Parts: sequence; structure tokens; C-alpha cells
Amino acid sequence: MAKQHKAVALISGGLDSLLAVRVLQEQGIEVEGINFYTGFCVEGHTHAIRNHDKEKKKRNNALWAAEQLGIKLHIVDVIEEYKDVLLNPKHGYGANMNPCLDCKVFMVSKAVEWVKENHKDGFDFIITGEVIGQRPMSQRKQTMPIIAKESGADDILLRPLCAKNLPATKPELEGWVDREKLYDFSGRNRKPQMALAKEFGFTDYASPAGGCCFLTDKNYSAKLVDLWKGRGSREYEMDDIMLLKVGRHLRPKPEFKLIIARDAGESKFLQGYRKQFITIQSLSHNGPLTLVDGDINSTDFELVAGIVARYGQGRDAQQVEVEVSVPNEQAQTFQIKPLTTEEVLEEWHV
Repeated sequence: MAKQHKAVALISGGLDSLLAVRVLQEQGIEVEGINFYTGFCVEGHTHAIRNHDKEKKKRNNALWAAEQLGIKLHIVDVIEEYKDVLLNPKHGYGANMNPCLDCKVFMVSKAVEWVKENHKDGFDFIITGEVIGQRPMSQRKQTMPIIAKESGADDILLRPLCAKNLPATKPELEGWVDREKLYDFSGRNRKPQMALAKEFGFTDYASPAGGCCFLTDKNYSAKLVDLWKGRGSREYEMDDIMLLKVGRHLRPKPEFKLIIARDAGESKFLQGYRKQFITIQSLSHNGPLTLVDGDINSTDFELVAGIVARYGQGRDAQQVEVEVSVPNEQAQTFQIKPLTTEEVLEEWHV
């Protein structure tokens, strides 16, 4: 009997990787998925925290995609290793803080490592859902060879959705995969992928035009740069990544910023940080829980109390009772007049 060839697929949870796997399954290729967790993934955090998003499906799209495909999914934590990719990208950043080309090289190189470590399982090649022209930085005809070369994947990297626009790879040349049954998708138009999804019977999938990384988001990137500037260091931890996704961020002074919850869901989430951060909350009126991130002097407590009062239901009151709690110290309360909209300066908003 001819050997059944095996591939490992990079699974983001998006439509492209879903289709890339199914295209190979249709040719009898056994596929397992791998998902690298950097901490910057969009799904599973804000949707699970904010009341505003409570109607959205709470699911990990990578796990969901693997379930639809009937494949095993390996989730690998690369948070620490990914720091060097973000902080020192050889190929630079995209429009925001997204090191997309370096990120793709990193992901594929990790897949190469994984294939070598699991050589007993007989994996022959790697597949991704990349499409030429879809991403301005990492998915261009000029960058596709860079990813294959710098990752060490070389000709065992197959992109089923755009393979006909690229030189044949080892799986095609060796006859493991029929090149004629692969595709020549290109550009940012997702209609061909949506048509193929319909052909395969996929009706529920992640937004075909959506990104899965917060680093491509302008607002998130601005908060990350502000965090580094405020601390005088570009180091970060998992809690930093999470907190940048939550709340309204204001920096009244260079030394500290406020993270003000935008709804009850975010306030509940921030409760988990009360032992690590100074917290501020209105006692006399309903209002958001707020964290102080940075070094704040007690002489600034009245200022921040007035800001927090502005974002609660006592914003139009003459006086609001606000509590400032420092971990392991006695809480202080202030009878304060809320700042007006004009007094909360636009330059404070991160």
C-alpha cells in the first residue's frame, strides 16, 4: 500500500487555514493542526469580558476549526519566545506594532521544530492558509520565499490556496499532493474563499476579513507604545497584554495612567487585580472600577478621584464619595466634585 502522507497545518482559526486543511483532506492527506499562542490573539478575551460583547459566541476559533475539520490540534505557548519577535523584528513593523513578516517566519520555524521533535509521527510537510496579496506585509509574492527560507521550511512549506501562483514544492513534485487540485487565489477579495467554503459545506466561520492579532489594531498599538514609554522599558508580562485589551486608558501624568472599566463586565474583570494595583471606585454612585498603573503620589489622589467620578453616574452631582485603595493599606475616601468633560483633557487619552 502507498504511504499516507501527513502534514501539520498552522491553524489561526480563520477561514483560510480552515480551507487549506480541507483542500488537503480532500486529497487523502492526514492533517494535524498547531496553534501558537502569543498572548496577542483577539478572540477569547474582550468577547468574554465585556457586557457589550455578551451576544458574541464565546469560543476559541482555532479549537472550533479543528473540531469542524475533525483533526487533532496542538496549542503551543510561545509568549516568552515571541517577545524577541515583537521587540526586535528583522523586517520591521507594519502599519502599527505588527511585525507580520517576522511573525510568520517565527511561526513556520516553530512548526519546523515541532515536525522534527515529532519525527516518529511521520509528518512530511507543513501547510498554511496564506494567500498572495492578502496581507500587505507578510503575504506578497516577494515575501513568500523569505518565509520559506528564513524559517528553515524551504520546499516542505505548502500554501494550498495560492500554490498555483508559486513554484511547485516537494509535496507536489513528489506526487504526494496533486497540484492541479490546489488553488490560485490572490488579492484581498475573499469571495473565492467564501465560495469554496460553501462548496465544502462550511457555513459558520470567523469573519473572513478579520485579523486575529491585536498588534494590527491602531488603538491597541498606541497603548502598547504608551506603556513602554511610561515605564522607560519595552519589557512586558502577560498581565500587561491583558490589561491593554480592557478599559479606557488615560495618562494624566507621565508617571502613571488610569485603566477605567467601560462596563460592569470589565469592572468585574479588573477586580482580580485589586491586590496588585491601586484601585479607585465611587461609593456614593454607581461607577467603574479603575486601576492605577504606574507610580502615583498621594497628592494626586484627589485628581484621579475627580476623573473617575466623571465616568460614573455621579458625573453631574456636586459631590461624589470616591474610595482610593492601596494594597495592604487603609483605604482613603474623598468627597470630590467630578471633573467636567472639558477638564478631562483629550491629551490624557491613550
